[in-house]
Amino acid sequence: MHSMSNSHKQVDLIGLAKFTFIFLLAISVTGYDSYAQEHSDPRWVTSWSTSPSTLPNSEDEPEGIADQTLRLIAHTSVGGSSVRIRLSNLHGNKPITIGAASLAIQSEGSTIQADSNAALRFAGQSSVTIAKGAVILSDPVAYPVPELANLSVSLYLPEDSGFLTAHALANQTNYISENGDHSSATELPVAAEIPAWNLLTAIDVINSEAVSAIATVGDSITDGWGSTASANQRWPNHFARKLFSDAEGKKFAVVNAGISGNRVTTEANPLFGQNLQARLERDVLALSNVSHMVLMEGINDIGMSARAGLISASEVIAGYRQVIARAHARGIKIIGATLTPYEGAAYFTTEGELIRQEVNAFIRNGGEFDAVIDFEKAVQDPANPSRILPAFTEDNLHPNDAGYKAMADIVDVSLFE
Repeated sequence: MHSMSNSHKQVDLIGLAKFTFIFLLAISVTGYDSYAQEHSDPRWVTSWSTSPSTLPNSEDEPEGIADQTLRLIAHTSVGGSSVRIRLSNLHGNKPITIGAASLAIQSEGSTIQADSNAALRFAGQSSVTIAKGAVILSDPVAYPVPELANLSVSLYLPEDSGFLTAHALANQTNYISENGDHSSATELPVAAEIPAWNLLTAIDVINSEAVSAIATVGDSITDGWGSTASANQRWPNHFARKLFSDAEGKKFAVVNAGISGNRVTTEANPLFGQNLQARLERDVLALSNVSHMVLMEGINDIGMSARAGLISASEVIAGYRQVIARAHARGIKIIGATLTPYEGAAYFTTEGELIRQEVNAFIRNGGEFDAVIDFEKAVQDPANPSRILPAFTEDNLHPNDAGYKAMADIVDVSLFE
């Protein structure tokens, strides 16, 4: 667990002492559930998010769980003094009952730190039923959320869940327990490990320093595919650490709206979520206090269309223009990021490479994005510009840990200030 940065500690000592007294009094009297802020508080900001991807496959009977506890691991960006979570039954085929829910700080694996567990409630109740297709927020709870730390969210599902809405390729190990409500257990009796975030889509915090969120939007390269699992090595994770390493710089939450396999314009595989234009509202615009977007998506539009009839650059650009317009309508600045090289990838074609270059020319020179991040230059092989540098990739499409760090390193923080 990382501590709060020095800039966050530079507050009035008297005010801090008063806050500490009130906070400790709240814990001593009623646990973590006192002195939480209202949902309407303008300081709420999303610290972590993920986007539902897996859609129900009508050809198969969806599988769910019953009388078991999910334990989901989420890595924060900004910290705060109060917290709430967002749960989604977006793709469910029936209402889902949450019998109990809690939040804690991860120790390791499925284990949580002793005495860090806080029960979550919904309209004052310990259980809630999420209607088919619905999204719900937990009640705010006063809780010291650390920055750049792994939280553990536990959800007990007493009844058959039906199809579980999920971010299927989380690049993070999560857990399903043996039978029973183990939401408050320090040691989870694990029945299965899963590579998905089920039901959980966002964690919001109250941060008193007027912090807003940068939403990183894209496909598997934003999702972090190819990085070390459960190690938070995605480029947005590296970028968040870069922001917080500067004690004097302005802080932002950094949230991830990437879905592996996702496209700007269309979709064909139920594992890869709805196209970006369809999911933009719920996955980005509905998050708390988003001030900036970084958009890097389109390589799957090009590569996945190669066999069925190659998409044109103008179609991808038309999708960008819709996303830009909707972001600007919400007062959000949108930064375009160039598509990285992909020669050597399974779906590479020379015709697709020309389209990628045309799309990148629009991103760089079209003048429609508020700013540009040149991720192509960050990972490109100087000796073969249509390829990623061999040291930065294992499959010629996705960066590895070093490649994702190189992407974060090239981002000019002043773009957001």
